[in-house]
Amino acid sequence: MEITRQCVVALSWTLKDTLDEVLDVLDDPVEFVVGGHDLLARIEEALQGHEAGAELDLHLEPEEAFGDYNEQLVFLEPRTLFPDTLEEGMTFEGLPAGANPQASPDVLYTVTEIYPEHVVLDGNHPLAGIAIRLHLKVEAVREATEEELGRGSAGSGFFKVRHEAPGGAPLH
Repeated sequence: MEITRQCVVALSWTLKDTLDEVLDVLDDPVEFVVGGHDLLARIEEALQGHEAGAELDLHLEPEEAFGDYNEQLVFLEPRTLFPDTLEEGMTFEGLPAGANPQASPDVLYTVTEIYPEHVVLDGNHPLAGIAIRLHLKVEAVREATEEELGRGSAGSGFFKVRHEAPGGAPLH
């Protein structure tokens, strides 16, 4: 079956930065809806017309991948707003009550630094600002179910980009 909009592809990949450092390897295929919300537009475009067994090498600039790094998505918040068990790398969807009101409630924030009085949270995707090289292998192609089409997703969120800048403007 040829890849077209509104089908499901099972992909495996190797993701590298431009210095050839491996950022992620997926050996077990993950399913994505083509034409839904699962994949970056550049990946969807490249997949069109291919079939199972195809291998593609893509170079994506930040604006085609996870966006440019946006300093407006970095917040310094009082330590007292967070649980005692706070650790670097923890994530929060939105910031807690009492935090900066300009912080979007729909952004996933990662704790990047913890100080005695403050916590630094970053709402950028971890790969924001990075050009990436992606080696994709199409493991399988099938028709999407009505439920998948309705959701626009096969359930995977790896390439899903939900971040918004303050004011609701899409970052990516």
